[in-house]
Amino acid sequence: MSSIKPFSKLPQLNTANVLLVENEGKLQNDLADAIVRQESNINVTVRLARGLPLPAENEENRPRIDLVVFIVHLFSEHSLVSTENSLKQLDTGYFLGKVCFLVTGARCGLVPDERLVSLRKLAASLHCPLLFAEHQTREGVSTAAQRVLKILRVSAGLVPMVTGLYLSSVSRCTVPLDSDGSVQD
Repeated sequence: MSSIKPFSKLPQLNTANVLLVENEGKLQNDLADAIVRQESNINVTVRLARGLPLPAENEENRPRIDLVVFIVHLFSEHSLVSTENSLKQLDTGYFLGKVCFLVTGARCGLVPDERLVSLRKLAASLHCPLLFAEHQTREGVSTAAQRVLKILRVSAGLVPMVTGLYLSSVSRCTVPLDSDGSVQD
């Protein structure tokens, strides 16, 4: 198995590469298609994975990954656990503005609140953006693709004067504190 590193390969001109990590495959393909369809100014390559680490075969031919998007379905406890396990396999350099979480099912009343709270704490502790998406409609997937593309452009260095670290500090998930300074549940 292979660990990907954010700065192990040189960037290519007007090219951005995103890795969508989702263990269930419900949103991955639709989101990948929407990302490629919406971007016409730069060459976007979308890679799909069920989890990390990535297989070692073809590692030398794998492009530099500019952004890793973890897709988490709140309906599934396994989705959250798989994301947490995959995060352990990711090089720490990615947490400098090259990771985000895309969450589905947050508006459903059947989802346990603990999963969302746990994910918010995880995103806040890693200083990563937390995006919410409606994956059951075409418009929802299109909106999610637009949000991912905005972050991808910055992470790939295609937006002048803005770095992934700056974007991460502006758009990261925060968890409100209680009056005694502890994190609210």
